[in-house]
Amino acid sequence: MLSSSMMVWLRSFDAAARHGNFTRAAAELCVSQGAISQQVKSLENALRRPLFIRGPRSLTLTPEGERLYAVARDAFRALDATLIQLRRTEDRHDVSLSCSPSFAMGWLIPKLNNFFRQHATIHLKIHGEFHGLDRSRLVREGLDAAVRYDLGRYTDLEARKFLDEWLLPVASPEFIKEHPELISPSDLRPEWLLHDSSPWEGASEFEEWEYWLEQVGVSSPDLASGRHFNLSQLAQAGAVNGQGVAMGRAALVLDDLMSGRLVDLFGICVPSGAGYFFVTEGSVQGPLASVEAWLCGEAKAYLDIVKRVLPYLR
Repeated sequence: MLSSSMMVWLRSFDAAARHGNFTRAAAELCVSQGAISQQVKSLENALRRPLFIRGPRSLTLTPEGERLYAVARDAFRALDATLIQLRRTEDRHDVSLSCSPSFAMGWLIPKLNNFFRQHATIHLKIHGEFHGLDRSRLVREGLDAAVRYDLGRYTDLEARKFLDEWLLPVASPEFIKEHPELISPSDLRPEWLLHDSSPWEGASEFEEWEYWLEQVGVSSPDLASGRHFNLSQLAQAGAVNGQGVAMGRAALVLDDLMSGRLVDLFGICVPSGAGYFFVTEGSVQGPLASVEAWLCGEAKAYLDIVKRVLPYLR
């Protein structure tokens, strides 16, 4: 039964079962939601039995679907692992690293000269993106590893935290001068707030502001009236240009604080629930291990600096 059509149907079924949703499966495989739905339907017709119970917003595997998914999942993982081994050679020195744009531009890129001085034979390629990750996506796009700011909860990948993060509201000196009434967190107005609406995959639209306000004991105002961006760096740029108060991440705003472009409003840093993770398919070795070790070393050096700039860190 393993015709070319059946293999396509099984790949669509595997993605839909993993995500519990046709839309997210379609995004992973770069096809339309309708195509995924039709391919799964074709598989069900070929097997003459349903594989999903279709709800209004989610999919639930039937017992037969559970049985098939368990086998398909293991088979595709085995194929992926074998393809990876065949594609790589021991003398390869290219490393492709997926990295969220804000972290890449605000923290990583300024430090890359150090990396290339220490590892002249490693060709490190940076891919700026913030898409969700799973094993099949790393393999499909030829990525060796990724750096993500999130909670580190991956079901089929290894995620090792190399850098903690702290949250602190920041604004420009001009904005502070225009709003002398802004003295304590309770003085914040919703319309002043600048939001990174997608700080990590699965986070809520107001995740970081809500978390920080809760930690400092201030009730959350109507946050929807603030300004919204899809990158932390964009919200930070808005703050530099006097457009409001951004929830700064220490790793990204440190240079702006040191230069005076931004001001730490209240002297209150809260440890973030998220951190920076080095994400791979499994254990690392060779050039990839060198990249991870370098990141850990740079993170340690950065922490020494941030503790001097923000000595009150808790």
